[in-house]
Amino acid sequence: MGGQTSTTLVPRTGLGFDVHRLVAGRRLVLCGVAIAHDKGLEGHSDADVGLHAICDAIYGALAEGDIGRWFPPSGARWKDADSAGFLRHAASRVVARGGILVHVDVTLVCERPRIAPHAEAMRRRIADLACMDVSGVSVKATTTERLGFAGRGEGIAAQAAATVLLPFAPPAATA
Repeated sequence: MGGQTSTTLVPRTGLGFDVHRLVAGRRLVLCGVAIAHDKGLEGHSDADVGLHAICDAIYGALAEGDIGRWFPPSGARWKDADSAGFLRHAASRVVARGGILVHVDVTLVCERPRIAPHAEAMRRRIADLACMDVSGVSVKATTTERLGFAGRGEGIAAQAAATVLLPFAPPAATA
């Protein structure tokens, strides 16, 4: 192989979860896609629960904390921020570590709006923001059968998983 070195990539999986209250007078953005709805999500940024959960999943796979570490809600510069920038950052952290983001799976939990008509646009938007192939992005939804805050239409939750491949780093020797 004449001087080439091979790096072993190992899989790491992270999980993310987010929830925001639905309120009047806000635009609804889910997984980077604006959706016509009578309410939007309340939060410091645009409150995109889907992208926030994905970011937490990616940061978790990297063992680099959570979205609040990188984009604290106390930071005025993140007020009403587009969460697309948060996902771009999370994906760039994978690249900075010499890794590859291979799969993202997000589930949106709500009674309304219906997610199925928007799922393909959401998959494409996530893939674009994370610089990955759309075949590695899954977007789905479920309801809570009208139980709890999501069932009453008071908020939307999202859970996500992300799989990254990172270069193997042997543990540091201890003395």
